[in-house]
Amino acid sequence: MKDSKSEQKGILTSPYSRRQFLVTATLAGLGALAGVGCGKGAGTSGGTGASSGSAAKDALKLGVLLPYSKVYAVLGDHITKGMELYFEGVGYTAGGRKIELLKEDDENDAQTGLRKARKFIESDKVDLLTGFVNTGIAYAVRDLLHSSKTVTLVSNAGGNDLTRKRKSPYIFRTSFTSWQPSYPMGEWVYQNVAKKVVIAAADYAFGKESAAAFKETFLKSGGQILAEVYAPLGTNDYGAYLAQISKAKPEAVYGFFSGSDAVRFVKQFEEYGLKKDVKLTSAGFMVEEDVLPAQGKAALGAFSGLHWALTLDNPENKKFVEDFKKKYNAAPSVFAMQGYDTARVIVDAVNLLQGDTSNKDKLTEAIKGIKFASPRGSFEFDPETNNVVHNVYVREVKEIGGELHNQVIKTYEKVKDPGK
Repeated sequence: MKDSKSEQKGILTSPYSRRQFLVTATLAGLGALAGVGCGKGAGTSGGTGASSGSAAKDALKLGVLLPYSKVYAVLGDHITKGMELYFEGVGYTAGGRKIELLKEDDENDAQTGLRKARKFIESDKVDLLTGFVNTGIAYAVRDLLHSSKTVTLVSNAGGNDLTRKRKSPYIFRTSFTSWQPSYPMGEWVYQNVAKKVVIAAADYAFGKESAAAFKETFLKSGGQILAEVYAPLGTNDYGAYLAQISKAKPEAVYGFFSGSDAVRFVKQFEEYGLKKDVKLTSAGFMVEEDVLPAQGKAALGAFSGLHWALTLDNPENKKFVEDFKKKYNAAPSVFAMQGYDTARVIVDAVNLLQGDTSNKDKLTEAIKGIKFASPRGSFEFDPETNNVVHNVYVREVKEIGGELHNQVIKTYEKVKDPGK
């Protein structure tokens, strides 16, 4: 990993890459040869490109499968708000087609998610699908998405295998892998915070994978893991787990919880009396903007790794934060930013194809080449895995202007998941 002590600014000024230019040129050539677009119901006369066919005039149906209830409801709400903010900025139009959002609640349940994904594909006939917060749901739906060639942009779920051994040419990830935020933190925590650590994480795929990524560099650096404790999603009382942490006498905890679980764990960590002797470090979701207000000063001083911070000093982030606050009267979170970037990828790709999304191979090729300056810094896809490549920032929760926010203290540039 290449790292830098200062944030990257103005990394990419053009929204299109050389690959995108080539895709556009290729499509133009094919359109000239065929005389018409290859979209469903494309016109048979008078057209010289996909935009002249009826496919470009029909609404672009985007299936949105997110949690709008239970433990991750806030995450689903923020991702949706981020998407809607970007779509509003382009008039809910891409490639000459109006964008129609079809939303479903996955209820944080794999079978429910699978059933509703099938509805999107078979009944609603969506052009693209996006969403997924819980890694377990993303894994449950993966084979359906692949076999049906449903082009999908995962806007949160970080399960490593989704872009590793279970990768699909039709599945892209605009968010992160479990590995990306935590891998740099193992080295950083060892060098700056603690040599002896207890792992505390949610007991499901993402929690286990986050812990494994942290351990990879922490142990390599010479650190010692004293214990590992895993709590089920939706745990209300973390007392038994905090007792295990206290008994191990670590210098720090490295954790992953999110949503309402993160609020309860961080607050109870302080109430149990651990905060005065044990440093709190984590994957950034545990102390992100969606939970900081509820955590209050219990989160103060926590260190975390993530691919975004509200305080990032780049033009794209300043505009995003300002626009989000103006529209929703609240600060955005990393989840809102991921929704915002997901929407941009969709719009840029559909614009490149002049609205024709019927050829899934051309659509995936267009998405692969998307590259732009994002609120998170640089954004691009690894063409081998379809996973995003981006910076990871080490952050500290500080009181800024009377409010708690994450301040960037170190940057690891262009962190690329190993893909295996």
